[in-house]
Amino acid sequence: MPKPASRPQTPVAFVRAIVRGYERLGRDPAAALRAAGLRAVLDPATDPSGRVPVEAFETLSAHAMRELDDEALGWFSRRLPWGSYGMLLRASLTSPTLGIALRRWARHHGLLTEDVRVEVELEEAAVVLRVGERADLGDLREFALVSLLRNIHGVACWLADSRIALGAARFPFPAPPHAAAYGRMFGGAVDFEAPVAELRLDRGYLELPLVRDDAALRRVLQRPIPLMARQYRQDRQLSQRIAGFIAASAGQPPDAEAVAARFSISVRTLQRHLREEGTSLLDLTSRARRLRAEELLRRGDLPLKRVASLTGYGDESSFGRAFRRWTGTSPADFRRGGGSPERA
Repeated sequence: MPKPASRPQTPVAFVRAIVRGYERLGRDPAAALRAAGLRAVLDPATDPSGRVPVEAFETLSAHAMRELDDEALGWFSRRLPWGSYGMLLRASLTSPTLGIALRRWARHHGLLTEDVRVEVELEEAAVVLRVGERADLGDLREFALVSLLRNIHGVACWLADSRIALGAARFPFPAPPHAAAYGRMFGGAVDFEAPVAELRLDRGYLELPLVRDDAALRRVLQRPIPLMARQYRQDRQLSQRIAGFIAASAGQPPDAEAVAARFSISVRTLQRHLREEGTSLLDLTSRARRLRAEELLRRGDLPLKRVASLTGYGDESSFGRAFRRWTGTSPADFRRGGGSPERA
């Protein structure tokens, strides 16, 4: 049986942007629109804030890139011939970690065009993937910036074979009529009228090892367009990020609903992810509480009752029982032993 078409979720505005790319290059988009079944989109009566099926948009994009021999679809002052982005992927494939791969990808992108500059900037807990504009992108600005950021995100997910949750996606233009589509495309918080186009994600993702090889690259390059939209089920950093969130929570640890809301997933998806990683929310909470308790006890200046409260326990006795399960010793003995259960 043929695969059923997805629900319309790509903005009509992006189809019209591809048509403008044809016009910039002095070409006729009729054949590409016909191949994708999207000729009606040019009808002035079509709602510009409407949507089209993802498969139809992918067909249009692939047809246009090959017909125009431009993977940038007219965004930049010079074409990016078919295979340009595949070349960037190949140049990044031998990187030991995702962080190094993304830096290579960004540096090599500057060899393709000087109209934009892709940068990877590190902050204390986050990494920022930023697109700086060095030329006027004109009426293709929105489509160019959105596509480029989706490409970077898709490349990162593919190289690490992991869902990579975005903390924020920011764009330097007012919210368009189809702004609701941005949440589906990027997830997380979406901000408009920002100083620059950027994606923000947890810095821990940069340490993920690359798991793709040349054979996998050859397969994905046969149909590269879906790379930007593919949904990855497993987030290989999820348990670490949840542990950090729990550890940063003062007092009572967050429950499953709060954790799921923080990472923009359902409770069921949260539980499935953790099960696939061989852990559970209870395990992560216990570990976070233990590490927090040991840290506070090593300081030596807090009453045990206060340590119990700061690690989410209502009284000193329940904290003591939990701590003995974790370490085999009591909080008081742990403290007297200098913060080492072996010496207690």
